Amino acid sequence: MSARVGTDLLVTCPHCEKPALAGVLGEASDHSGDDGPPYLLELVRCGKCRKPFLTVEEDYGEGWDGEPGVLWPKQQRPLSLHVPEDLRRTHSEARRCFSAKAYTATAVMVRRTLEAVCVDQGMVGDASGLPKPLFNMLEELRDQGKIDGRLFEWAHELRALGNQGAHYSSTSVTREDAADGLALSEALLDYLYVLHAQFNTFKERRQAARDKRRNHKVPSPDARKKVSDAEQGTNPQTEE
Repeated sequence: MSARVGTDLLVTCPHCEKPALAGVLGEASDHSGDDGPPYLLELVRCGKCRKPFLTVEEDYGEGWDGEPGVLWPKQQRPLSLHVPEDLRRTHSEARRCFSAKAYTATAVMVRRTLEAVCVDQGMVGDASGLPKPLFNMLEELRDQGKIDGRLFEWAHELRALGNQGAHYSSTSVTREDAADGLALSEALLDYLYVLHAQFNTFKERRQAARDKRRNHKVPSPDARKKVSDAEQGTNPQTEE
């Protein structure tokens, strides 16, 4: 029996949507690294509603991260490994805030994800060496053609939602706004990292096919006839 079977994990149950101690019923791990970092799957049962679900933890070099995410029943899809690890971590924290119904914190972490994207894309600093405001970094992303006008509009609204969460006011962040913020930020990550990489692969494959066709010379009719005659062991110049 594994050392974890029979112990409890503190996790938000996907069924009752409440933080609870979930008992570990079984586990399995993969250290091959074929599809990303090593991961640990755990079948657990919620201590409150008693329903089972499946969790996953990852090892980024310091052991299992101790922050199990719900793998099944899946309410949120995993981010692609094309998205840089720091961005996945930041966005995962936004997801955990949402799962805990901390919608204001979700908005703040969505904004943080947006800022991390800008930094990863090189939109930092100005002539004086001071950090740029997030709005200016988003403008630069648009001006450099890394996002189009519609994505810029989305990103600007996410920035405003994050500001609403970060500064006290009488207007609270609703569950719907937090959910939309998560979805839009994931769309931005997909566009910049997943679809961009997929499109580059597509272009490279298409170019390789064009190069292959260009380098493949089709023999002339005379050349094809000579090959055919040679294969048949005849020479049209010596035939009677």
